[in-house]
Amino acid sequence: MLEALVSAFKLPDLRRKLLFTLGILIIFRFVATIPVPGVDQQALKRLLETNQFLGVLNLFSGSTLTNFSIVALGVYPYITASIVMQLLTPVIPRLTELSKEGALGRAKINQYTHWLTVPLALLQAYGHAALMSSAGVLRDFGLFDSATWLRSLALLLTLTAGTVFLVWLGELITENGIGNGVSIIILGGIVAQLPSSVARLVTGGTLSENLIGTVAFLAIGLLIIVGIVLITEGQRRIPVQHARRVRRGRVYGGGMTYIPLKVNSAGMIPLIFAISILLLPGMIANFLATSEITWLRDVANGIARVFDPNSLPYQIAYFVMVVAFTYFYTMILFQQQNIAETLQRQGAFIPGIRPGRATDEYLTKVLMRITLIGALFLGVVAVLPYIVAKITGVTVLFLSSTSLLIVVGVAIDTMRQLEAQLLMRNYEGFIR
Repeated sequence: MLEALVSAFKLPDLRRKLLFTLGILIIFRFVATIPVPGVDQQALKRLLETNQFLGVLNLFSGSTLTNFSIVALGVYPYITASIVMQLLTPVIPRLTELSKEGALGRAKINQYTHWLTVPLALLQAYGHAALMSSAGVLRDFGLFDSATWLRSLALLLTLTAGTVFLVWLGELITENGIGNGVSIIILGGIVAQLPSSVARLVTGGTLSENLIGTVAFLAIGLLIIVGIVLITEGQRRIPVQHARRVRRGRVYGGGMTYIPLKVNSAGMIPLIFAISILLLPGMIANFLATSEITWLRDVANGIARVFDPNSLPYQIAYFVMVVAFTYFYTMILFQQQNIAETLQRQGAFIPGIRPGRATDEYLTKVLMRITLIGALFLGVVAVLPYIVAKITGVTVLFLSSTSLLIVVGVAIDTMRQLEAQLLMRNYEGFIR
């Protein structure tokens, strides 16, 4: 890998791409250190430690919520808009037609995604500001009070503009750098938290007081990373035979290719869906727990206990929902690809399977079987930090399931893109 990196830096165009990506990440981390005015850092730290949902948002914002910076929303509204557009594509006929129009249609859907990002960012900015104001993070700040409505509007517009700015930086990386820009932005935020997390592990007394548990914790973390790599790269190859065509005395086609069906086609999206739905009742219960109505307060406290992230029922529900959402999202992605229709249009077929509907049923059957492995693996990875923390007595925030999936997935994708660039120039790359 080091030899490949040296070879990459010897090539002017690849060196420019790598340095450009690094420069954009430096700009991102610099902007992430600029907080909005009037933030009580101690109150913000306590809020992030007690609110797991904000911890997830902090993860996807690239740790910009740690000091409630001007880009505190991160690229999460854009990710939400992308997921919404993927879910709406098979439902809305116009979007379905655009998805079949190739690069031009995808560009139009991407434009709609950008438009949807703005109102979602405004809505999320209002939710963040309201939560920060009620928790005392924003000192002497009543959201949209008679004396602060102009400051409130400026705050919402600033946070929204910060999201748009980060999405723009991500697209600059995609066009002129190496890797998927938005994913690289999220990866940069997670990696930026790594030194401080390791420092807390060492200086907080956990390493010296529980040496065996810490070593076991780190060993299990390495095993999880190996498992994520294997499942991410795992695929079932379906052979495809292309029919021969004779034109003007020449024979075209007739080759054999394959369809790679991935074991985990859904990626980390099921984790996002599951944790968002599970944390919502707990957040609502926390707001209602201060109600003056006795029965409402008791109900809210009961809901908060049931949906406590550190409870066993929550983890069981988390596992079941991750498995269910993995199947749900995988089938949505598979239906959008229209593989059977594309094969029939190209004159290709799977040996032993009739084209058309029979091919679609066969591919669906195979995908459902291999997705079982991916779904169970995602479910285990989702609850494994809780199990490991109970066994070893060590809890480290950067070893969450979502962060590991993001880091490993983005690293593999970036290495593969750099590998392709090196192979085009006859250099040996990362992947043997």
